[in-house]
Amino acid sequence: MKLLVSILSSCILLSAAGATQAKAKPRCLLVSSYHQGYAWSDGVAAGVRSTLGEACELRRFDMDTKRHKDEAAKKKAARKAHELIENWRPNVVITADDNAAKYLIVPYYKDKSLPIVFCGVNWTAEAYGFPFRNVTGMIEVAPVKALLKAAVEITRGRKALYIGAETLSEKKNLRWTRKVALKQGIELDQRLVTNSEDWLKAYRRGQRDYDFVVIGSHAGIDDWDDDRMREQVFAESRVLSVTVASWMMPVTMLGMTKIPEEQGEWAASVALEILKGHKASEFPLLSNRQWELWQNRSLLKKVGIDLPERLKRKAKRVIDLE
Repeated sequence: MKLLVSILSSCILLSAAGATQAKAKPRCLLVSSYHQGYAWSDGVAAGVRSTLGEACELRRFDMDTKRHKDEAAKKKAARKAHELIENWRPNVVITADDNAAKYLIVPYYKDKSLPIVFCGVNWTAEAYGFPFRNVTGMIEVAPVKALLKAAVEITRGRKALYIGAETLSEKKNLRWTRKVALKQGIELDQRLVTNSEDWLKAYRRGQRDYDFVVIGSHAGIDDWDDDRMREQVFAESRVLSVTVASWMMPVTMLGMTKIPEEQGEWAASVALEILKGHKASEFPLLSNRQWELWQNRSLLKKVGIDLPERLKRKAKRVIDLE
């Protein structure tokens, strides 16, 4: 009888262990190029989380390359991400933005067995050679053409200044903005800066010497202070400012902005299909389709700019600081 009880107990334990293993969730890893607290990265992550739900065990690794911009720091962060992947063994990896593509995917996982879905790669993935056999993704394209067209319509001018942080993403954004500007007959100068004082100097020059200012992302400007910069911009503004970055709207008048959640939701939906047995190569590269129209009524009123009715009607987001 004791032997029988022992055998039955062992069978129950083995059965329970087997059931636990059977119920073990697949592993999904999100590798973000930037850091928590950066609006774009958090939006992508929110899209990933909401779409994956409870389908897999999700971890997030932040490379933090907006605040640590030198080559050594980027390569070190990529090595840490690589070590995590090799030790934790996720079933699928989602990456966000350019630095994860450049420093993690290309040197470590080109045409390997690990399926990877990227998102947030700006404008084109040609520099990285995507797609690979195991890699697909969503290209991040901003509505620059429509934004610049609206700026010219409002100001009746074609001389503009681009202001942004001196980062890889902003350099790519600037190159593509310049291409669009050239086609529209717009003379576009640029200032890429590393600190808030130089940003304000560039902004003041934009108010003095240009018809309108294109505002890039401040991510990468370590001493940026939202309250101070908002006050300074309100005091200094004289001409129209436009942006494709939603988090820059407190210091910008008109925005046509990408939606980070769209990138995360699409990448996660592909990851779910991969977990079901599909291959990354079955999903072609594509670009985002959604964008939002913003207006900062406080700045527009201060400068005395009245947006065309079609823009005011379509504006889904309004910043009003008064």
